[in-house]
Amino acid sequence: MPQLLSRSVRTVLAGLLAAGGLTTALTTGAQAAENPYERGPAPTESSIEAPLGTYRVAETSVSSWAVTGFGGGTIYYPTDTSDGTFGAVAVSPGYTASQSTMAWLGPRLASRGFVVFTIDTNSRFDQPGSRGDQLLAALDYLTERSSVRGRIDSSRLGVMGHSMGGGGSLEAAADRPSLKASIPLTPWNLDKTWSELRTPTMIIGAENDSVASVRSHAEPFYESLPRTLDRAYLELNNADHFAPNRSNTTIAKYSISWLKRFIDNDTRYDQFLCPLPQRSLTIEEYRGNCPLG
Repeated sequence: MPQLLSRSVRTVLAGLLAAGGLTTALTTGAQAAENPYERGPAPTESSIEAPLGTYRVAETSVSSWAVTGFGGGTIYYPTDTSDGTFGAVAVSPGYTASQSTMAWLGPRLASRGFVVFTIDTNSRFDQPGSRGDQLLAALDYLTERSSVRGRIDSSRLGVMGHSMGGGGSLEAAADRPSLKASIPLTPWNLDKTWSELRTPTMIIGAENDSVASVRSHAEPFYESLPRTLDRAYLELNNADHFAPNRSNTTIAKYSISWLKRFIDNDTRYDQFLCPLPQRSLTIEEYRGNCPLG
């Protein structure tokens, strides 16, 4: 072997062996080869609870006049392209609300290695079915026409939404099973059964929600999902319907973990989802499937 390697390569190998780093280097390289979608450093409890991740974020506004099928919005994206392309997530606001109510999620998710599109809807009164269509139209715009389309892996997409937008994220996942992740936030929908979903889905409800009570919405939505599906139900302790409209560490922590796990196929985030999180000051209840598929 020494005769077949250059002096510089032998020097590097000798240094790694001396430092005990060869195994680490080979392991890291093997992990990268197994999952080319990993983005960012290995997560810790503090890193995913922090307001921002390791990627610097830029944003660009999209006028409603420049798009069809939805009402425009704001795209948040990592400025660094050295890691390759990123997965993307479209986020819908709730009934009567604008994208500004979901804006806090933009940099929070983008700084972890996602392209995030917080959208306005065609009308503030659009129902969940329409909001689902608009989420899909926004993803199509992102991947086909947007100024950041070259940064996006169009095979790794997800949806999120609040209230009727959360109901819309269920609708979008039903209409497009190829989506990798869906996260309805205090969702509202007259349709209570979602056995047709094939997209890994985390439903986040709120204990004191008087608009879309968990008993009438979030819980039956979750229970109707196929038991073989990767699914989770997180109920926020002592929170109301509008909890997703404000910066919320618990929502962010588990949303990041879910998106990382299923859009990036990053099993480093399994530790935050399995074993199931326990009741705490911020979590009233958590249900889900473990291990994750």
